[in-house]
Amino acid sequence: MVLQRIFRTVIMGPPGSGKGTVSGRIVKRFGLTHLSSGDLLRANVKAQTELGLLMKSCIDQGQLVPDDVISRLILTEMRSIEKSSWLLDGFPRTVAQAETLDSVCSVDTVINIDVPFQTIKQRLTSRWLHLPSGRVYNIDFNPPKISGLDDVTGEPLIQRDDDTPETITRRLKSYEIQTQPVLEYYRSKGMLETFSGTETNKIWPHIQAFLSKKLFPQNEKVVGKA
Repeated sequence: MVLQRIFRTVIMGPPGSGKGTVSGRIVKRFGLTHLSSGDLLRANVKAQTELGLLMKSCIDQGQLVPDDVISRLILTEMRSIEKSSWLLDGFPRTVAQAETLDSVCSVDTVINIDVPFQTIKQRLTSRWLHLPSGRVYNIDFNPPKISGLDDVTGEPLIQRDDDTPETITRRLKSYEIQTQPVLEYYRSKGMLETFSGTETNKIWPHIQAFLSKKLFPQNEKVVGKA
């Protein structure tokens, strides 16, 4: 599917909301370039770049990475894909970051995945990871083919230390406090589209239909005339 114009979207959602799964499907279905702040942060820390060392210092001290530092990281990477359609994941997380993004490019739409916190808690306590690749499994609805082993490499899976009910509750509350102003910022601009539910497979068709109308409005007109 070839896009007729550059399309830029931001995806938001709390940890465990299925945002990673949905992002993968958007990229595959619509051919957008996926830009993940988490992936960029980890890559820069591993490569020990100037920004990576600065961010690692903040993380090691238990501090949030300053807005200007994470913004520099994202905007530097965005320059290499400025003529591409993209999906931005994990940024912006504060209103200051959103304003910085607005100052350099226009975002077409913001997708917000809204899943009840109780559902997320259940998901995350059942979550297992293949750390080298970032592949995620869930013993309830997306189990590995062989229990405890990654489907691709056969290597052991691990459970994150912070996937405990108490830690998850704190993480979700922190996300809510930090992100609610960002959602309100985009809602006030008429750019926010929220998709609610408890199952990614039931939320996804609505997101796919929404993006299809946004990206290919001419197809909708043809269908309407038939």
